Amino acid sequence: MKTEAYIAQLLQQADVQLNGSRPWDLQVHNTAMYADVLARGNLGLGEAYMRGDWDCEQLDVLFQRILRASLGEHIRPLKLLWHHLKARILNLQSSRRAWQVGQHHYDLGNDLYRAMLDERMVYTCGYWQRAQDLDAAQRDKLELVCRKLQLKPGMRVLDIGCGWGSFMKYAAENYGVRCVGLTVSKAQVELGQQLCEGLPIEFRLQDYRDINEPFDAVVSIGMFEHVGQKNYATFMRVAQRCLADEGLFLLHTIGRNRDVRGTDPWINRYIFPNGELPCLSHIDDASRELFCTEDIHNFGADYDTTLMAWCANFEQHWPELQKHYNETFYRMWRYYLLSCAGAFRARDLQVWQWVFSKHGLSHGYERPQLD
Repeated sequence: MKTEAYIAQLLQQADVQLNGSRPWDLQVHNTAMYADVLARGNLGLGEAYMRGDWDCEQLDVLFQRILRASLGEHIRPLKLLWHHLKARILNLQSSRRAWQVGQHHYDLGNDLYRAMLDERMVYTCGYWQRAQDLDAAQRDKLELVCRKLQLKPGMRVLDIGCGWGSFMKYAAENYGVRCVGLTVSKAQVELGQQLCEGLPIEFRLQDYRDINEPFDAVVSIGMFEHVGQKNYATFMRVAQRCLADEGLFLLHTIGRNRDVRGTDPWINRYIFPNGELPCLSHIDDASRELFCTEDIHNFGADYDTTLMAWCANFEQHWPELQKHYNETFYRMWRYYLLSCAGAFRARDLQVWQWVFSKHGLSHGYERPQLD
């Protein structure tokens, strides 16, 4: 009872109640979860949700409130000490381990991602400045990236972490460029080649460390989250050696406000193994000797809207998806999407687009606007 009372007292700071009547209140079905949450933090909380030990109608609002109230600072589970030490001691994103996230996450099933994502299959934050729906938000994001890179017909572009080729396809069709895309997911290569058939686009199942060719522009959208602090400098050197002297490099990544090693233990175990989010100083430290920063753009609040749209699509298509995925997966995936939406809404996480040049543009750089 003391454990339950302590958790209830913590949640009160975020205006959340146990078994309350509001849509963001926790409905507890198994009180054994309380001890597990105190012992293992969000790993225990997430696994308890996957088991059905508790429910919440609005998970996104629950996590927004928890993060806004900084409740995690009151729970320091000793059982997760090794999780945090590993991130400091080991290179969890080495060239050997880099393939794990492809197999675990991106190879889950193209049917899942086709159902959840927009028509172009963009698995990164949309740009909602003027968009009213997910398809428009992702189109606007791709257009903005092309304009920031100042693409012109005939350019050769490297896409590090190309996914199913959404950026390459858009850039090739609308800007007349040729593209090479790198990914560690076999499923992405298989479907991406079909979607980009007939276009000057090459998919490579290849670790970014192994590329050493000249390109007029380099882009990486939503892959830097898998690079890890021990490899940031290496990643930047790869981009620098591949970029033409007058070219631009755009880095799009989720980021966090604080310098923390590793990632959330539940996300690490069930969603993105070996992931690690940078803070601003990490990117600056890794890039400052190699590049001139021309622009930094934060539109992290837009990821909340994007994730809510993905979750709505996932829920809508669940009747077809459940033929291949079980109820535990449904609860896991819903927890993933909605807890992340709450984190972005609380502004605990950000989305940055950095534009780099090698030597600084002599005429300066002006961030483009959408018409």
